Amino acid sequence: MTNAGEAGGAPPAGAAEAPEVAAIASGYAFTGQALDLGALLWDGRCRPDAPVRIPLPMLNRHGLVAGATGTGKTKTLQLIAEQLSAQGVPVFLADIKGDLSGIARPGQPNDRVQGRAGEVGQHWTATGFPAEFLALGGLGHGVPVRATITSFGPVLLSKVLRLNQTQEQSLGLIFHYADTKGLELIDLKDLRAVVAFLTSDEGRAELKDIGGLSTATAGVILRSLTAFEAQGMTDFFGEPEFDTADLLRTAPDGRGVVSVLELPAVQDKPLLFSTFLMWLLADLFHDLPEIGDADRPKLVFFFDEAHLLFGDASRAFLESITQTVRLIRSKGVGVFFVTQTPKDVPSDVLAQLGNRVQHALRAFTPEDQKALKATVRTFPKSSYDLEELLTGLGIGEAVVTVLSESGAPTPVAATRLRAPESLMGPVDAAELDAAVRGSVLHGRYAQAVDRESAYERLRAAQPAPAAEPRPAKKEEPSLVEQVVGSGMFKSLARSVGTQLGREITRSLFGTARRRR
Repeated sequence: MTNAGEAGGAPPAGAAEAPEVAAIASGYAFTGQALDLGALLWDGRCRPDAPVRIPLPMLNRHGLVAGATGTGKTKTLQLIAEQLSAQGVPVFLADIKGDLSGIARPGQPNDRVQGRAGEVGQHWTATGFPAEFLALGGLGHGVPVRATITSFGPVLLSKVLRLNQTQEQSLGLIFHYADTKGLELIDLKDLRAVVAFLTSDEGRAELKDIGGLSTATAGVILRSLTAFEAQGMTDFFGEPEFDTADLLRTAPDGRGVVSVLELPAVQDKPLLFSTFLMWLLADLFHDLPEIGDADRPKLVFFFDEAHLLFGDASRAFLESITQTVRLIRSKGVGVFFVTQTPKDVPSDVLAQLGNRVQHALRAFTPEDQKALKATVRTFPKSSYDLEELLTGLGIGEAVVTVLSESGAPTPVAATRLRAPESLMGPVDAAELDAAVRGSVLHGRYAQAVDRESAYERLRAAQPAPAAEPRPAKKEEPSLVEQVVGSGMFKSLARSVGTQLGREITRSLFGTARRRR
């Protein structure tokens, strides 16, 4: 791979023949380490003497990769991830379609790749990069990623359960009760048990002084949890919980590990996986120390299909995202949102994204036209007719503006992007499974653990069945009935603060602070 810093210094002499080209080229002539995106496009020509680049220290100032379907966003992620890894920076990628696993294998040279490399002045070498494959709950090809209910928290869980604002507040009250008692909720059945207890005659008094929990709202929450479990969601919550510090690793050769979260098996559950991505980011936020401005990020986190995260989000959820993105920069984490248009990202979040790679947009409908005009307004003034340019870009071309080494926006540059050097496509399932089994993380996370928690203690406290036969049509008691009838849980819930340790504290996103 070409050294990302080798093209720095004064603008190339060949760029001086057009004043506009010279001005744009000088805006990307960084002296320090940088990632190479591609070459400038001007007046229909590709200018390999005018490289377009991103300073490595500015990658923690966040970014946006946008564009219509099929315009090359995924290959742009791959290109940036490769160069970050080569510079020793770990990367996290959400692989929704399953075509990013090829980053672990050298690419295949062909006429298209060689042609693109020649156009942009790239010395292309087939290269694979160190990769770790993950899968939510172990569904799919990857090391299982799980979270406990306590760690996930009420804000994120409310979004997954599609609760309204009142129900979200009530769920927060339930978590507050469990937190103050030091009671960790490991999985969904633990949470259902606590809800059932707090709506029983004996448990209702526990929340009386802080607002109480209505039977109707508790019923909605319990039904939502039951429906959630019926959709096969139980595998995502439990132990061992994934430690996000494992996303910060480097390989023995010094390259950053690319953690690829394989999501094809859960692509029909977009609300779940987008919210889980936010949990990973929130967990990183409250675990990492402040480092201020550094010469390189600790991690760059690519948030694909970002519109799924923001759709139907509560005010509390959006405020938490905005604050997390604003503050995590000082902890050395860069976040790139990947979506179709900038309007998919709330303005308060969009304002935090200093690096922009905008692929082509389509303008077939009035709504498309409106989105196009809104996108143009988000760019600095330039010598291009951006409305015309954005609808005419080819695959693997984009309009770029980034933050310079001084933190100022660079000139807008139409760019023909470089070709990734790793495989542009998926590796087969057998190869993925072999990589997962050989991972150092496999032994730590592969086997789910269901240790004793509230639910198991409740079941253990149930009285033995009577010797006489029961009527044939009588149903087994529900969990709610089990909880309400369990004297053991009543005493457990009142004394759990002394049994399980200190009160659980939470971060600004409502996720629990990890106790390591």
